[in-house]
Amino acid sequence: MNTENFRFYIKARTVLNIEAGTIHDELHTVFGDEAPSYRTVARWAQWFREGREEIEDEERSRRPVTETTLDNIEEIRSIVSDDPHVTIAELQKHTGLSYGTVHRILSDHLELRKITARYIPKQLTDYQRNERVRIYKENLSRFIEGGWRLSDMITGDESRFFHQQTDRKVSNAAWVAKDYPPPTIIRRNKFAPKTLLCIFFKSTGPLLIHRVEREQTIDCRYYIENCLQNVIEEIKKQRPSSGTHAIKLHHDNGRAHVHQDVLDYLRSEGITIVQHPPNSPDLPPCDFWLFDLIKRNLTDQPNSETLHHAITEFMYFLDKDERLLRTFNQIKLIELAHVFSIFEYADMNKR
Repeated sequence: MNTENFRFYIKARTVLNIEAGTIHDELHTVFGDEAPSYRTVARWAQWFREGREEIEDEERSRRPVTETTLDNIEEIRSIVSDDPHVTIAELQKHTGLSYGTVHRILSDHLELRKITARYIPKQLTDYQRNERVRIYKENLSRFIEGGWRLSDMITGDESRFFHQQTDRKVSNAAWVAKDYPPPTIIRRNKFAPKTLLCIFFKSTGPLLIHRVEREQTIDCRYYIENCLQNVIEEIKKQRPSSGTHAIKLHHDNGRAHVHQDVLDYLRSEGITIVQHPPNSPDLPPCDFWLFDLIKRNLTDQPNSETLHHAITEFMYFLDKDERLLRTFNQIKLIELAHVFSIFEYADMNKR
């Protein structure tokens, strides 16, 4: 039974002075959920009592879409090309078109969408992008050709860990009733207590978890005496027969990491330094896997000593045979992915 049939029944029963509630009950008894709602029945019964004869909907006067012309489309295209940050309100003011027309031209005809710019640490030059591709290709080829083994790779970096933990935005989401206010959480103060740690690890587990004292600067001398020397001693303990033979160290291009004294010390110990792309401090394995994993599993700590202990305990309880090894095996894929992403970025710039 279609809509017009329902209305005809409502009209006929209304002429017989049947109440709207009774008409609705009759329809609902026969047709169930397909029957119109009580409000619909009552509205049409009222109209029929007032003398309405038609059961069809009245024709609605629609405003013809005459503003979406080729000239208007080209005008908006020109404005957006000159200023990609222009707002719809500014386009309205400049063209005299309605909001809906401007939005329709942008989305349907020009197929544009407005997205927020992504912040990046540094705009790489063509040389730096080419160097990133070259270095990743060379590193990747050494693994693929079998010259390098992931089990000989060491990676390390520094990171600051807050003593009080704040959950991520997604983990703070909560179901609330309709009329209840949304939950709140206090934003962490940028001056909240935190501790700087230097962490080095390889596929068999952590080699060094070093806590840097407050206000201590990591220069080349500190990096050698407190980090690298301890890492190399630990390697020699773990590999008494081979020592540092074939060991490769991958760290970023921080000032202390690339100082000539550091390079000379590593070479004197027989350590091969893995090339790292320029201006890419976010690409070492520590940054895209380990540090994030630690911070997601930390609990609140009263001071730097207990924080250091909690991180050390967490690192040594990791499943060394599975999680760490699996992470190192992903380095190949990650480096390859960076190469392809850079090629794609370069192609986009040429368009």
